[in-house]
Amino acid sequence: MQLYYAPGACSLASHIALQESGLPYQAVRVSLRDKLTSDGVDYNTINPKGYVPALKLDDGEVLTEGPALLAYIGELQPTRKLIAAPGTIENYRVREWLVFIGTELHKNAGPLFNPKTPEAARTIALDAIKRRLSYVNDALANRAFLTGESFSVADAYLFTILTWLPHLGVELAQWPNLQSYYERVRARPSVQTVLKAEAKSQ
Repeated sequence: MQLYYAPGACSLASHIALQESGLPYQAVRVSLRDKLTSDGVDYNTINPKGYVPALKLDDGEVLTEGPALLAYIGELQPTRKLIAAPGTIENYRVREWLVFIGTELHKNAGPLFNPKTPEAARTIALDAIKRRLSYVNDALANRAFLTGESFSVADAYLFTILTWLPHLGVELAQWPNLQSYYERVRARPSVQTVLKAEAKSQ
């Protein structure tokens, strides 16, 4: 498998999930500015949407959209328990978090990285993110990870969003449960491996 990623982008979540899964994969860096891969391929020929992540499977099929990739990676390697068995309520709990993170956190963060976003719209988006983070902070009051005591693909996604907060001028320390959660996830060997690999590729 080949994961197409950009350092610091939402593809970090899929990169972490793949590392956690133990599955063999190749990480290919993408320049989102000129739409070229690190080996000179026009990225639009791989993913016409033009953004990361994309996962090229061994049979040539290409999957896009982070939450879809995360669920796929988790189910591809069930022994790692990154997502519960398909059809179970536990599986849908992970998917519930994937949707929440994607629509309530990720989607609201997007405009904040665009310098053309009007100040009023920035304020609305930032306020929404803070409200949602307060909700997540409360959810983590009595658990190590989003769905309990085991790390899931949803945690890889949430961690990725939390890495953006300093760039948005948001102090994580105002949410103690989230702060300790962030440090706990960051300390995982797989996360450290991926963070170092992406930093070197910049």
